[in-house]
Amino acid sequence: DTVIGLTLVAVGTSLPELATTVMAALRRHSDVALGNVIGSNMFNLLAIIGIAAIVGPIPVDPAILRFDLWVMLAASLALAPFVFLRWRMGRLVGAIFIALYVAYLLMLLA
Repeated sequence: DTVIGLTLVAVGTSLPELATTVMAALRRHSDVALGNVIGSNMFNLLAIIGIAAIVGPIPVDPAILRFDLWVMLAASLALAPFVFLRWRMGRLVGAIFIALYVAYLLMLLA
């Protein structure tokens, strides 16, 4: 239930950002694309969760803290060289990140 719920919410909230990011990438405005992704994720993680926590307590499943938190940290570290060292991210790297995400989803659903 958690995986399906989080996936649906993620897709629903990320579609506008995806459209903007794809258009920025097609126009070769990588700064706009990356800033949009990072800004959207930071807003969702900090502002939305903060507002929701003010309204009421948010229970966190210990399994999320044991596994998903570390996956999120690993994904952030994998993206760090592209952000801070300005490495180029081509189709191959994009395909690898998508494959890793699909593998993560399959692990959650198994």
